[in-house]
Amino acid sequence: MKFPRPSQEEISVNLTPLIDVVFLLLIFFMVSTTFDDKTQLSITLPEADAAPLAQSSDQVEVTITSTGDYLVNGEKLAASDSKTLRTALLKLGQEKTDLPLQIYADANVAYQSVVRVYDVAGQLGFVKLSLTTRESPNEAQ
Repeated sequence: MKFPRPSQEEISVNLTPLIDVVFLLLIFFMVSTTFDDKTQLSITLPEADAAPLAQSSDQVEVTITSTGDYLVNGEKLAASDSKTLRTALLKLGQEKTDLPLQIYADANVAYQSVVRVYDVAGQLGFVKLSLTTRESPNEAQ
């Protein structure tokens, strides 16, 4: 005697719940992800509100104007690049890197200019560095 085989239901995978889960994950990542277009270092420089102090001969002073120019002990440099600043600091310091290096800047100065002074001073071996606020000479007029 032959018994008929019961018909087997066709095996299938229902993708609808999977699609729902993927869709919910996609929505979650779209909502929770933030994009930032700033790739630079953010430094908040202090603002100057006092009159400039008298210049001292036993220290090196670098003033950074809001236009990015450098003044080393009151003398404006011809160019605002690292080589010119390095040459001026070497000439002024005369290999005396134990002199204090006073950097004058305020909030209107681009932070890259301040970082450049720190880099050059570090390369020359200055160890006594300080950042002070002072209104730029071209802004005081």
